[in-house]
Order: sequence, then C-alpha cells, then structure tokens
Amino acid sequence: ARAVMSYTAKKCGVCFLPPSIILIYRDNGQEKTRQRIIPVRNFSQFSDCGLAAEQLKNNPRHKAYLEGVSLRQLQKLYSLLKGHLRGESLAESLERFQQEETIDPEEDMNKLDDKELAKRKSIMDELFEKNRKKKGDPDFIYDIEVEFPEDEQLESCSWDVESGEEI
Repeated sequence: ARAVMSYTAKKCGVCFLPPSIILIYRDNGQEKTRQRIIPVRNFSQFSDCGLAAEQLKNNPRHKAYLEGVSLRQLQKLYSLLKGHLRGESLAESLERFQQEETIDPEEDMNKLDDKELAKRKSIMDELFEKNRKKKGDPDFIYDIEVEFPEDEQLESCSWDVESGEEI
C-alpha cells in the first residue's frame, strides 16, 4: 500500500506575470489550505508544453504537491502561458487548446478512410457548435448600436440654437 498523500491539490492555475503555475492545495498533515507558486523558467513561445508539463510533474521539489494534478491539466496551463507569450488573448488560447486537443491541423484528411473522416467531421462540427454563440447564450452579445433618442439629441444641441441670442 502506498503512503497517504500528504498534499491534496485543490486548484491549479497559471499566472502570466511573472510566469508561474499556482497551486492551491490542502496540507493534510496540518489540515490547512495553502498556495504554492511554482515559477516557470526557461519556457518560451516555442517550448513544448507536453515536455514542460512532464518535467514539472517529475520535479523533485514539486512532485509531492502535483500528485493530484493531471499531466493534461498542466499541459493546458503551459499552453495558455505559451499563448500569452505569443500575444494571444486568453479566449484565443483556450480555443486553440480545445482544437489542438481534437484535430491535428497537420493531418492529411485526404488520406483518411471514410470512418475516420466522419469522426473528424463530427469533432469539427461539435467544435463549431460549441464556439458559435447562440442567441440564448449568456455571453451572446448583439451588435451594439448606440442610438440617441430624438429629443435628447436636440436638447444637447440646444445651445447652438440659442447662441445667436443675447444673454
């Protein structure tokens, strides 16, 4: 039997400035919830996120803390950081990560058989649906047009009309 994990990871996030991975964890020995900041070094927009995630997870200094964090999650955090270094917005990075997870852009679709092709197509449709904002969605924003009610516009311009009069 394995020893009981002394730390339970609760939440994991990424901080862009300075680049670091933030871990909220429970210290089971002391029954306290703590935060650990793991600085990200030697990581650039050209780094391999998968490799970085593995190195971090196996780092003797952080290993015990990151036991409950999946490699995939760490990879995602590095992916967001990488996007930030490239100048992407968080939304763009998240979307890119989603797409990289499902469709390989380098893959030659012409070489796939019908079954595989159908699978890719359904993934793409799903992604499209997920990324497309529908009217009912909470974050759907109508084209915003600013309209001034007629009378208000006149009122705000009324000094023009009066400017000829003596005060």
